[in-house]
Amino acid sequence: MIKYAHTNIIAEDWRKLMQFYIDVFACVPVPPQRDQSGDWLSQGTGVPNAALEGMHLRLPGHGEDGPTLEIYSYGTMLDKPESAANRKGIGHLAFLVDDVPAIRTAVLEYGGRDLGEIVERDVEGVGRITFIYMTDPEGNILEIQHWALD
Repeated sequence: MIKYAHTNIIAEDWRKLMQFYIDVFACVPVPPQRDQSGDWLSQGTGVPNAALEGMHLRLPGHGEDGPTLEIYSYGTMLDKPESAANRKGIGHLAFLVDDVPAIRTAVLEYGGRDLGEIVERDVEGVGRITFIYMTDPEGNILEIQHWALD
C-alpha cells in the first residue's frame, strides 16, 4: 500500500504559521501537539540534538483520513533562501478555491505577500484557470487557483 500522508513545513514560529493556515485555508488541527526530542529523532532526521514541536493540520477537502500539513519548529534551525518560484526542490503548496481574489486578500491580511499577479488562461481540453503565486507569512510559496472546467 502507498498513501500520501503529509507535507512538512519548518516554521520560525509554528503557532503563528499554524494559525495562518487555519484562518485562511480552513485547515483543522489534529491533536496532539508534538513535542519530540531524543536520539531516535536525531538518528531519523540526521539533525544532531534534534528537538521539535508543532502540530498537524488536516487539509481541506479530503475528509478525516486526508493528508495533513505538519508545521514544526526545531530548537535549532538553519536560514532559508529568498522565496522564488523557479528554485530547485519542492516549489509550492496549491489550494483550489472558489474565489481567487478573495483568498488573495485573506493571504495578504494574514501576513502573506504576492509573488506574481492574478492571471487567467484557457488551457485547451481542460478549462480556464485563474491563479496567483503568493507566499505565506514565512515565505513558503502558495499557488491559489480556480478552474472553470470545459
